[in-house]
This record gives sequence, C-alpha cells and structure tokens, in this order.
Amino acid sequence: MDEDGEDGAVSEDSSRRRRASDDDDARPVTAAGRRRRAGAAGNGTGGDADTASGRPGKGTATPTRDRASAEPQGSLITRLRRFLREVVAELRKVHWPTRRQIVVYTFVVLVFVAFMVALVAGLDWVFAKAVFALFG
Repeated sequence: MDEDGEDGAVSEDSSRRRRASDDDDARPVTAAGRRRRAGAAGNGTGGDADTASGRPGKGTATPTRDRASAEPQGSLITRLRRFLREVVAELRKVHWPTRRQIVVYTFVVLVFVAFMVALVAGLDWVFAKAVFALFG
C-alpha cells in the first residue's frame, strides 16, 4: 500500500498536491504568494523599484510633477485665442435640441413645478389645520 491507502494506484488529487508541494516553481495560489514570488525573482513588480526601467514599483509614492512646466506658454492674446478656439470646438460637439423638444421640455418643467407648488401648499394647509387643532 502507498501513502494514499491504495495499492499501487495514486489518486489524481494527491499526485497534484505532491507535485505542487515538491516543486519550487509551482504556481502560487494566492495574490500574496504571487507577489512574494515576483519579488523573489527580482523582476521589479514586487520590489521597491523596477531596476530595468528606473520607474518606481509598487509601494512607492508617485513623484510630484513640476508645476512650472504645467503653466501655459505664450502671451495673453495667444492663450485667449486658444481658449476661445477650444470653447467653439467643444460647443460643436454638443447635441442641440430641436425647437419642438425645447417647447415640450419647457411644458413638462412648468407642469412639474405647478404640481410641486400645489403639493407643498396642500401640505402647508393640512399641517396648519393640525397645529391649530392641537394648540388651539
């Protein structure tokens, strides 16, 4: 009998477990195991920095950007022209409603507002009657 309790036949599960435990290059099951394996391999994904590219790896803070380079360059007139060009370009992307849609939407809003005014006025009247009934 072997360790699995069977005569000469090894179950598939036990052989898989044995291979995973005996083999150092077995695929890690958990994310923590994958990070440990990546850090041990030295490929930079689990360490502090990626030595091949010089970029920071996981666990390091993102470097701050230089604010001076983010400021727009050029004169005031140039920046104003660019801003207006960009505004016009964005307004061209807007889906403008038709005149009929505007009339319908306006009517819907006015009906809704009238309903809400009536509701609030009715609740005010009911609460006023209740307060006068309680406190006389």
